[in-house]
Amino acid sequence: MADSSGAVPEPVAVLGRDVLLATKLHVPRPQPGFVPRPRLVQALGQGLARGRVLVCAPAGFGKTALLADWARGGGRPVAWLGLDGSDSDPVRFWRYAVAALKAARPGLAGRVVPPPQGSVEGLVAALINELAADPGPDEVLLVLDDYHLVDSGPVHESVAFLLENLPPGLQVVVASRADPPLPLARLRARGLLAELRAADLRFTGEEAAALLGEAAGPGLPGTAVAALTARTEGWAAGLQLAGLSLRGHADAAGFVAAFSGSHRFVLDYLA
Repeated sequence: MADSSGAVPEPVAVLGRDVLLATKLHVPRPQPGFVPRPRLVQALGQGLARGRVLVCAPAGFGKTALLADWARGGGRPVAWLGLDGSDSDPVRFWRYAVAALKAARPGLAGRVVPPPQGSVEGLVAALINELAADPGPDEVLLVLDDYHLVDSGPVHESVAFLLENLPPGLQVVVASRADPPLPLARLRARGLLAELRAADLRFTGEEAAALLGEAAGPGLPGTAVAALTARTEGWAAGLQLAGLSLRGHADAAGFVAAFSGSHRFVLDYLA
């Protein structure tokens, strides 16, 4: 995981033979037209009292945008990891995770090294022990975004081990399109898991009006906003695509009446 000589590399580091991609460790920037959602930011903050938060909803519900906005404004050290399919390799996964934590807690990667046998379990145990021994002045927030792209039993087992033995000074957020194979029921029963799901992430009428105003421009009638909110069931991607389609559209009412899941922009997104 790190050079035993004590030289601590930057987050873009050569670990073993692999070079880590820096952009996977950056908190995403807000996109044009982003609509802040204070009610969900508040819910996330309250959920952190349990130490573990699951944000689970299908594609296009704004999970990443919400978490990025929360992470940027929380005033706490954030270890962000945007996952992809290649992170199903457990060694690669934990190299990235430790690099993300090192970016939030400089020097950590230099003190957490694989055990002689190179087991992932040993590495995670060493990480837990290191954080427990030195929690630091501020709790670190580890965000595992797009966790649904990970398809590996050993990775899930190691993340479950971390969640069930969470050290002081560390909080974990997992964002996924489907329930990950983690001990959710056990954590939930022990009061150690907060959850935000699709029902929570659906845009309210006020939020939808702000999003459509950014995407389509001002002046959209309230009846059109209400109809699109109902037709999309508050789905962020659907509202965004509807708003983009409405730009310059002379007959807003006619467009809203015809808008459905078969609209070309929606089909392109789903494909």
